[in-house]
Amino acid sequence: MRLTHNFLKVETGEGICIYNITPQIQEFVEKHGIRQGNVTVISQHTTTALTINEAEERLLEDIKAYLKKLAPPEDKYLHNDLHLRDVPEDEPINAHSHLMAMTMGTTETIPILNGKLALGTWQSVLLLELDGPRTRKVLLQFWGE
Repeated sequence: MRLTHNFLKVETGEGICIYNITPQIQEFVEKHGIRQGNVTVISQHTTTALTINEAEERLLEDIKAYLKKLAPPEDKYLHNDLHLRDVPEDEPINAHSHLMAMTMGTTETIPILNGKLALGTWQSVLLLELDGPRTRKVLLQFWGE
């Protein structure tokens, strides 16, 4: 067994955006020649999330609407009281984004079978930007042979 990793860089759009990163992950699996094993995918940010679901356009819009209902951006949050915190000048008002990310999670582990991600027919690995636009890094750690 061997352990290796790569980073995926994603330039994101404004607000909540959802990106299907499955093709990039599969490309790394093939590049490293891993036939059997696992890949752990972790977003290295507190205002992004990862999930496995269907990458259907209308469902993605439903996900955005659902997240905005869970943590409405216009609600009052203590984290947004920037005058009460020691923060950089460009600190965003983004408590809602942190809460959305906590609800979704930031890590997924996917089995690799015969050199392919073992996802179901309609499953995709989705990166959710919750506070864009930003440059985001996703760590891919491969364990296998």
